[in-house]
Amino acid sequence: MHIVIMGCGRVGSALAQALEQQGHTVAVIDRDPTSFRRLGSSFGGRRVTGIGFDQDTLREAGIEEAGAFAAVSSGDNSNIIAARVAREMFGVENVAARIYDPRRAEVYQRLGIPTVATVRWTADQMLRRLLPSGAEPLWRDPTGGVQLAEVHTSSSWVGHKISRLQEETGVRVAFVTRLGEAILPSSQTVLQEGDLVHVMMRTDEVHKVEAAFAKGPEEEGGH
Repeated sequence: MHIVIMGCGRVGSALAQALEQQGHTVAVIDRDPTSFRRLGSSFGGRRVTGIGFDQDTLREAGIEEAGAFAAVSSGDNSNIIAARVAREMFGVENVAARIYDPRRAEVYQRLGIPTVATVRWTADQMLRRLLPSGAEPLWRDPTGGVQLAEVHTSSSWVGHKISRLQEETGVRVAFVTRLGEAILPSSQTVLQEGDLVHVMMRTDEVHKVEAAFAKGPEEEGGH
């Protein structure tokens, strides 16, 4: 596959090298020609100096035969404009944009542009581990009606089966992160201390689900 990358910073250059090593042809666009030094002398792809959302620059990079386009410059607006041009003007099927401000990511997602948020996302995830509360959305469908979220789970759920958690809260548990590894739980999986629970739920039921996860299991005989 031919892949065009906009931005030759640390992410763009590493991505270009990795893709070339996998046998793809790669073109990298950057407005600063000195940035191409990051690619190293062994890089065999195209180096195109220019603005990544300029149509002539994109054509020079081979966008018309490209199967994928990655916008990983340092500017959110440039990334999303370039991604939309690649998708809408040139019909590139696989397009992704790097976003520094994750609050914008949902807007871009609704435009059909998958986004990858960077520093702020990492900071948010760290805060999530330090100050857990409520639900942290990880993905929404294009209509915004359904979302995948990590939901803070009361310690009173520890020792109970995933099946009970699902029955009492009305959610689908998609996966659990346990000791840093994601596991796909069965109905018999029992929640352990420190588990991070990721669920699929309707967006309009987030507050109800948060409350049920925070409250703990319903009282029953023997508890």
